[in-house]
Amino acid sequence: MKNKKLESWKKAVKTGIIKSNLIPMFAALMLALYTYHLSFVENIPNMIFALVGTACVIGAAGLFNNIYDRDIDAKMSRTKLRPTVTGEIDVRTSIVVGVVLLVAGLAILALTTWTAALLGFLGVFFYVVPYTMWTKRRTIWNTEVGSISGAMPPLIGWAAVAPDIWHPACWALFIIMIIWQMPHFYALAIRKKEDYAAAKIPMLPVVKGVKRTYIQTNVYLILLMLTSFLFVPLSWGLTLSSLTLGGIWLWISLVGYRQMDGNKWANQMFGYSLIYMTAVFATVIIYAGVGIMFR
Repeated sequence: MKNKKLESWKKAVKTGIIKSNLIPMFAALMLALYTYHLSFVENIPNMIFALVGTACVIGAAGLFNNIYDRDIDAKMSRTKLRPTVTGEIDVRTSIVVGVVLLVAGLAILALTTWTAALLGFLGVFFYVVPYTMWTKRRTIWNTEVGSISGAMPPLIGWAAVAPDIWHPACWALFIIMIIWQMPHFYALAIRKKEDYAAAKIPMLPVVKGVKRTYIQTNVYLILLMLTSFLFVPLSWGLTLSSLTLGGIWLWISLVGYRQMDGNKWANQMFGYSLIYMTAVFATVIIYAGVGIMFR
């Protein structure tokens, strides 16, 4: 019974999303250490606070989203078994836990810098209010609005150790995270098109069709490749690796769309989106780690 309850809470706070977002957060933190010639050892407490604080605020955002979306989650096969839908976790308890996670997360981030705490708050705010409450059920541009909160982890990681957040490399990571989310979630929306239609969520493929989604995806992939040049002031290696990974994604989109039906193309695009994000931020971590080690 205890294990089942624990699993329910893991689903409620979306631990998968927490884990995936900690990667870009840590990548930005490491890159900031390298960029500003900061001590790795002296910043170990900040790293721990950043990881724990970011995990808490992301968990709070996921929980608030699940609470608000109970009605539409019940209509989709992908989400109908969420504990906030089935009643395994009651709403009042969920709200209390969400508030505790938010307050604790912001307090822990504030132990690094006040800027990191502010960015953590903005991430939750943008996810819960402009995205979940305002745009998710009203416009095809909901993904773009939601991408702002999804791109906050790199800014939080950078702000946790750096004196400012205005370096081009910091914004490269932020913008990459923003743009990455559109091809990623467009592909997911095609795969779950019937679910979103049943819940009356105006995702782009539901309202405008697969062809429009394909065109818009390619526009974002081109922008993603151009964003790579923001790494130039720091490293041509990061620039070229990011540019190459983006070029492969665009090639997969163009070739795959001609050779496959919409669902197969979406599956391929979704799969590579995960590879792209992991590869880009792993490269940043390795680059910064090696640089810190041998400087």
